Amino acid sequence: MSTLALLTAGPSERAVSSALPALELLAHQVVTLDLDPAAALREDVAVLLVDATTSLVQARSTVRTLHTMGLGVPLVGIFTEGGLAALDDQWPLDDILLTTAGPAEVRARLRMVLARGAAGAPAAETPDATSPVRVADVVVDEGAWTVRAGGQPLDLTYKEFELLKYLVHHPGRVVTREILLQEVWGMDYYGGTRTVDVHIRRLRAKLGPERESLIGTIRNVGYRFAGPRDTPSGDVVK
Repeated sequence: MSTLALLTAGPSERAVSSALPALELLAHQVVTLDLDPAAALREDVAVLLVDATTSLVQARSTVRTLHTMGLGVPLVGIFTEGGLAALDDQWPLDDILLTTAGPAEVRARLRMVLARGAAGAPAAETPDATSPVRVADVVVDEGAWTVRAGGQPLDLTYKEFELLKYLVHHPGRVVTREILLQEVWGMDYYGGTRTVDVHIRRLRAKLGPERESLIGTIRNVGYRFAGPRDTPSGDVVK
């Protein structure tokens, strides 16, 4: 049994029966979330179902953001028959389902997207956290507590170093402000997420204009550091 997330406008107890009734007849566990990309980051699910039956514009925006975030989770859109007219290349979906789809079709399509996702997933590796990590010409050496950009050392504060270190150890992954606040500042920190934005801005300034794009902003969600990571010897660390 897989856990699925249904992103829908105004989630309620009847969200599943309204968007995809056949899903209630299957053994999957379904979590209903707001139609908001940030909500998807807080759940560990096998498939993200995006309800496009009531708000096509918001659903498309959510799908595009989720695709950009590169979560590695299949995206499946749920449409009414009339809503299919809105489908174009601006919907980076792995599959679609009509609200009228029966249990057998829903089961088969979910099984297929899960199989494709498993086949395309790279083997996980656990890098040595103390090994220097290079992205472009930026080298973060946790063992020596130094950061070099273009061969020159950067004068970072403790929190700036911790923030950059966390980002480079999660290359290509979108991280919310809340997660950064928790991981870098700690559970007992009572400041707001604005603190994260201020430190990101300072970090970009110290990296310089030619490197500030390494830290990308995902609007209304968080930040993503460029990947893949390279060790100074040139070996890719996935």
